Amino acid sequence: MTRTDPLTYAQAGVDIDAGNALVDRIAPAAKATRRPGVMGGLGGFGALFDPRAAGFADPILVAATDGVGTKLRIAIDTGRLDGIGIDLVAMCVNDLVCQGAEPLFFLDYFATGKLHVDQAAAVIEGIARGCAASGCALIGGETAEMPGMYAGGDFDLAGFAVGAMERGAHLPQGVAAGDVVLGLASSGVHSNGFSLVRHIVEQAGLGWDEPAPFADATLGDALLEPTRLYVRAALAAIRAGGVRGLAHVTGGGLTENLPRILPEGLGATIDLGAWVLPPVFAWLRAAGGLDETELLRTFNAGIGMVAVVAADRAGALADTFREAGETVFTLGHIAEGKGVTFTGRLG
Repeated sequence: MTRTDPLTYAQAGVDIDAGNALVDRIAPAAKATRRPGVMGGLGGFGALFDPRAAGFADPILVAATDGVGTKLRIAIDTGRLDGIGIDLVAMCVNDLVCQGAEPLFFLDYFATGKLHVDQAAAVIEGIARGCAASGCALIGGETAEMPGMYAGGDFDLAGFAVGAMERGAHLPQGVAAGDVVLGLASSGVHSNGFSLVRHIVEQAGLGWDEPAPFADATLGDALLEPTRLYVRAALAAIRAGGVRGLAHVTGGGLTENLPRILPEGLGATIDLGAWVLPPVFAWLRAAGGLDETELLRTFNAGIGMVAVVAADRAGALADTFREAGETVFTLGHIAEGKGVTFTGRLG
C-alpha cells in the first residue's frame, strides 16, 4: 500500500529542530567549562583532548562512567532538575580522583521519549556547573529522543569522565598499618540508596512537596541536595603529599567502599562516634526501622569521601582539606585484619 501523504520524522515523534535548539541553548554553558587541553568545540563527530597541553608529561588516562540511579525519579516528579546534573558529574569525577587522577573532560548521554528543550537544558546546564566546579571540560554528549521507550516527561542520564595522572602517581599506594583514616562530610544522601529512600517515604505516606521531617525545606528539595564534589580538595591534598588512598563512599557505604583501597592483610577500625549522624539519615533510620548495619552498607551516613593518610601527615592534611572547604573527621586507623571494624555507635 502506497501513501499519498509523505511521513516525516517529526510525525514519528522525533523533533530534529528541538535537538538543534538544545545544542544552541547549551553551547554557552559548555564553552564556560573550557580548560587547557580542549581542542575544538561541540558539534563534531568526536571530541578531542590533548593531555600534554593540559600539563601532563607522561600521562596515564583513567575513565569512569556512572548515573544517578532512582534519585532521578524524584527530580522528574518534582520538576527540580537544576541539581541532578551536578550529581551526574560528581558520581564520575569523585571516582576518578580516588585513582589519583585529575578529571579532564566529561561527556553526557540524555535519553528521553520526547525532547523538551527547557527540561534538557536545565539538566545539561547543571552538568556544566558540576564540570566547572571540578575543573573538568564538558566537551560532548548525546541527546537521544526515543518515542515509545520513555513515558511522559521521563528521561535517563549517563555520564562519562576521563582524567589523567602522571605515570607512577596512581592511588592507592603505600597503605600501611598505622595510617590514619580521615572522613570528609557528605552533603546529604548523595546519589545512592534512593530505591530504599523512596520506599521509606512511601511507607511514611509523605509527598515530595510536604515539609521534610528533618530539614527546613520540602522533602523533595531536601533529598535532592546535590552530591558533593570532592575533586579540588582531594587534588590539593594529593599534591601536598601523604595521601595513600581515597575512597568515594557510594553504594555499599563505608562497609564496602573503604576495603577497596586496602591491600591484602589490612583492615580499618572506624569509630562511629567520631561524627554526628546527619538529620536526614537519623530520620531514614527511624522511619524505616533500619539497623546500624543496614544503614552503613546502604548510605554514606554523613561521610562522602575517605582519605587514608600517613600518620605524620594527618594533621596537616586535615588542614588542607579544611582550607579547601571540607568538614573533616578523624575516623580511625588502618591495622592488620580484613574489612572494616566499627567501634562505638552512630550518634
